Amino acid sequence: MLPTLNGRIQTRIFVLGFVGLVVALIITPFIRPSGSSLADGYLVTFSVLVATVIVGIGWEFVYHLLQQFRWEKDWPTLFGLITVVNEGALMWVLVEHTGVVVPQRLTPSTGAFLIQFLATWLGFWLLVNGPIRIVFHRWRFSGGRFL
Repeated sequence: MLPTLNGRIQTRIFVLGFVGLVVALIITPFIRPSGSSLADGYLVTFSVLVATVIVGIGWEFVYHLLQQFRWEKDWPTLFGLITVVNEGALMWVLVEHTGVVVPQRLTPSTGAFLIQFLATWLGFWLLVNGPIRIVFHRWRFSGGRFL
């Protein structure tokens, strides 16, 4: 069974929420700018995480439209991994050039953003393509839905 649009959105919210929370809790003390408070560091990492989830839901609609042109109506696993490029680029533009995601005074450095985004994305991709299929063994048969 292929993941449905609803299933992919639910999976994105659930797994990014779980993986992103764990990654943010672990790496924030190490990637925050020197001189800034830990609270500001967590504000930035959690803001980027929430924005990634929200923008990612929009990406799912784009991916769903593009998948309609494929015979299988699904992505190969590699496509799921390399979407980090377009999603990361859009998030970086939103973080760096707008005050929508984080206030301009708290804009993270490029390195800090890349560490958080890539660690979260890699964790997300690995969990979705491995352990989630074991722990939630009915997930695959219900189109990727949790609810």
